[in-house]
Amino acid sequence: MDHFDISLVDWSRAQFALTAMYHWIFVPLTLGLSFIVAFMHTIYYRTRDEKWKKMTKFWMKLFGINFAIGVATGIILEFEFGTNWSNYSWFVGDIFGAPLAIEGILAFFLESTFIAVMFFGWDRVSEKFHMVSSWLVAFGSNLSALWILIANAWMQNPVGMKFNPDTVRNEMVDFFEIALSPTAVFKFLHTVSQAYIVGALFVVAVSAWYILKNRHLLFAKKSILIASVFGLLASLFVAFTGDSSAYDVAQTQPMKLAAMEGLYDGEEKADLNALGFLNNEKNNSNFKGVRLPGLLSVLAFKDVNAFVPGINDLVNGNAEQGILPAETRMKKGKISIQALADYKKAKNEGNEEMTSLKLKEFEENYSHFGYGYFENKEDIVPNVHLTFYSFHIMVGLGLFFILLFAWLLYASLKDKIGKSKLLLRISVWSFLFGLIASELGWVVAEVGRQPWTIQNILPVGVSTSHLSVGSVQTTFFIFLALFTILLIAEVKILITQIKKGPEEGGSHV
Repeated sequence: MDHFDISLVDWSRAQFALTAMYHWIFVPLTLGLSFIVAFMHTIYYRTRDEKWKKMTKFWMKLFGINFAIGVATGIILEFEFGTNWSNYSWFVGDIFGAPLAIEGILAFFLESTFIAVMFFGWDRVSEKFHMVSSWLVAFGSNLSALWILIANAWMQNPVGMKFNPDTVRNEMVDFFEIALSPTAVFKFLHTVSQAYIVGALFVVAVSAWYILKNRHLLFAKKSILIASVFGLLASLFVAFTGDSSAYDVAQTQPMKLAAMEGLYDGEEKADLNALGFLNNEKNNSNFKGVRLPGLLSVLAFKDVNAFVPGINDLVNGNAEQGILPAETRMKKGKISIQALADYKKAKNEGNEEMTSLKLKEFEENYSHFGYGYFENKEDIVPNVHLTFYSFHIMVGLGLFFILLFAWLLYASLKDKIGKSKLLLRISVWSFLFGLIASELGWVVAEVGRQPWTIQNILPVGVSTSHLSVGSVQTTFFIFLALFTILLIAEVKILITQIKKGPEEGGSHV
């Protein structure tokens, strides 16, 4: 892609990645805490026990602090589609904009309306309506995530659309195919369930710290019981949806799957690389460690004998498996790009025969359209090492969370939660591990699909706005400073409230 301004592309990517990763520090905590607060509020409503009221108020306060700062970073993230990625926004705005519009009009409206009732409704509205408002905030938060994830899933697997050569835009033809595609369903379920893990880990970490400090013991033990049940169910569901997501990736993004597993040469009965490391060899001897025989074929195609294509197959082609070489796809893509230009010229000149001919040529090669922007076949390969290690660390942490929540639940039910200092210390640090796993999930999803903004259709290199590199660099460092200040502010406010503890009216829980 020598004809692109690589510096502009790289800085635009860096700025968006910076904004997205900062934003995602706050989002999973919002999604997870919202339901935990709603559960506690419901228990208080049914029992009228003041202890549950104080618990609900405490976790609600921490939820509110995090929610406010998460909104600020999210607004900036959406603006960047117009400022830094205007070519992308023009090319797919008719499709990508619809879920984002619904998110703003429906989900965020629901969330922002009832959050005021949730926080200020104590003794001002009926207890039942107040409790319901907590659930509506939780559903609103998760509904907001749904529409954003549908938009992202469409970028990973563009369906339900048709390219209009007259406007040079992709236009929606089937809203439900976009909203209900397997990619969208699995992405939403997997993403929100791992967010629930983060929320549960936050409650566990704070509560474990209280127990270690011998403060608010009953409050902490009850909070850990709620969070461990919620977290264990979420962890098991993450494992299930992760399996479904891997299957979907195998069908729609085989290069991403190959990078996730460091698989260079396609295999039948392909092994799953469970624990080990990669070297710099570009064949299957690049992995040193523990392999699970045939399991990758099972995960990818539900068939132990299935062939799983590797990076070399996707770059150089594999005639036996019907995989075209990247160079062939690049040639067909260039034909498609040129046919589109010729079509527009012929139409402007009123040459109907040539217009029809070029339109047909364009449509026949459109599935390779994005490849026409590449000059080097190696450009279609993502960062293999980063994708591989991000994926495997994420999976390892996911298994750890299942064990941790199971241990916490057992200790809670046996009233032994304060007996093991090791368990409590691990629990305090577990929240950090949860954030790391959550961020790594996005690294796998986004780095693994490079160099595409829209899979197979639009490369990142032609998606940027026509800006100077200097302006993007300047705003990058402005955002870096701003987001860091916001993060530090949130951490300080949260720590202050946590140290103050769940106290009200001089009484202790």
